[in-house]
Amino acid sequence: MIVFHYDKSFEGLLTAIFDAYLRKTFPHRLLLPDEPEPLFCEGTHTVITDPEKSERVWKSLEKKVDKNTLNMISYAWLSELPGADEVIFRYIRKTIDSPHSIATNFADDDVLQLRQIALKTSREKQRMIEFVRFQKTSDDTYFAAIEPDHNVLPLIITHFRDRYADQQFIIYDLKRNYGMYSDTRQVTEMSFTESELFDRGKVKDHLLAENEVLYQRLWKRYFKAITIRERINPKLHRQHLPRRYWKYLTEKDPD
Repeated sequence: MIVFHYDKSFEGLLTAIFDAYLRKTFPHRLLLPDEPEPLFCEGTHTVITDPEKSERVWKSLEKKVDKNTLNMISYAWLSELPGADEVIFRYIRKTIDSPHSIATNFADDDVLQLRQIALKTSREKQRMIEFVRFQKTSDDTYFAAIEPDHNVLPLIITHFRDRYADQQFIIYDLKRNYGMYSDTRQVTEMSFTESELFDRGKVKDHLLAENEVLYQRLWKRYFKAITIRERINPKLHRQHLPRRYWKYLTEKDPD
């Protein structure tokens, strides 16, 4: 068994592919630099992430596959699922080696797995777009906390920037402890300590805009008013709106 150690970055993964072709040695496992190697390991290689090498691999992919396939690879990476990087490695290797497109060859396990992983990220992206709830702060910045299973913040920020182009807002991923701040000029990645500004995904009361609490109450009343009690179906409701998203929804926050 051949093992490559790399830093678990996307650029590092592409560099690993470059090194594999250069060495003519292809790994069976991709591990962190300090991760224990499995038994019966025949050889190892430590990958040093190189932006130039990763860019060459990506440009080679751009010449061989369409934009949808490139997006699918990116979505699979952002899934952060265990083993997703190894699936991507094998998929890219097969794509480079094959004289024909493998994008629709679902008889190949790696092609099928990559598509399924990417679909999970895509579904999470759509749910985040639907379920983000902003709170207005005293400095006119809109803040929203999310905690998605997959790292979809880079995928949804463009949607919200287009929709709120004239406003400044922050969408913060509590699970990964980073966020995106958007103003009328640019988007900036940021990170801060949770206790500084908010508690359990909610902006602290003294930092909220003057009428924010009132608007939240009005929204809750509207949500209750349009509910047809005779047609309540909890099972179907949880199917379309999983419970794990409720803690960040204004209408689900108890009074």
